[in-house]
Amino acid sequence: MSADKTPESQLRKEVGDEAVEASEAREAGETASGGADGHRSSADAQKNSVAPEKSLVAQAPQNPEATQAPQNPQVSTGRSARPEEASAEDDTPEPSPTGRQRLAQSLWPPRVSRAQLIVALLLFVLGLGLAIQVRSNSDNSALRGARQEDLVRILDELDDRTQRLEEEKQRLEDQRTELETSSDQAEEARKQTVEKERQLGILAGTVAAQGPGITLTIGDEKGTVEADMLLDAIQELRAAGAEAIQINDVRVVAGTYLADADGGGVSVDGNKISQPYRFKVIGKPQDLEPALNIPGGVVQTLEKEQATATVARAGKIVVDALRPAKQPDYARSSSR
Repeated sequence: MSADKTPESQLRKEVGDEAVEASEAREAGETASGGADGHRSSADAQKNSVAPEKSLVAQAPQNPEATQAPQNPQVSTGRSARPEEASAEDDTPEPSPTGRQRLAQSLWPPRVSRAQLIVALLLFVLGLGLAIQVRSNSDNSALRGARQEDLVRILDELDDRTQRLEEEKQRLEDQRTELETSSDQAEEARKQTVEKERQLGILAGTVAAQGPGITLTIGDEKGTVEADMLLDAIQELRAAGAEAIQINDVRVVAGTYLADADGGGVSVDGNKISQPYRFKVIGKPQDLEPALNIPGGVVQTLEKEQATATVARAGKIVVDALRPAKQPDYARSSSR
């Protein structure tokens, strides 16, 4: 019986031990579950904190040789250079600019003040005026290439013209003196009036005239002579002191006009004349002939147009072509 009780008591003991172990296991399980929850939350927090580090580690290169710093300092970048070398590079002086670079920097960009603009404008206006003056002088100098004997002849013509004007002035003064001192002022006035009428008749072409002068004959076989060339000859003769001019059979007066005629030739005051054109001019031959033969004058211009021009002096020239006297319609004498 003792033998039977022993295994039974041993069995009960084992069963009781297992029950105790089971209760302890349950208590340990409950305690473990509570602790597991807390441990799990702390583990999550630690995991979250370690996650950036793992991401940074994941972004790092897999090659361990790439992560090592370069051994050659000469190949490293500016940031990895040593502070001593960086400071040495900063202390290196910049090269000084050359003279051409300094000149370019001083000229551009321009620094112009108001006073400088005014001075520049004044200098521009002054230079423009000087250029225009020089050009006008060079253009007006028609005798620039004349020979010495031609210049001497022109000066003689000017002296003769001045002398002629002085003589005319003296004659008028003498007439005034005679009128003031004459006992018979009425008779003297009548004589001077007649003389003045004769002079005005010569200028107006209403009376014939004679005296020393020249003849100018222009031959135009090729028909190159135009009206303006003959007009230049008339103007040159008048400037030289011509007192009466006749072209072919037409008297030249103050109101004479010339035009190119249809079919060739020239028209003078509406009267057509043909070549050769013969000028009969009364005046001082010593003044009239050189005026036509000056360099670049009438004779040379006609010769350039393949025309011929012949000038001859004469002791007596008769200008007998007359113009009809016209009675003015509105103008009346103001003298009483």
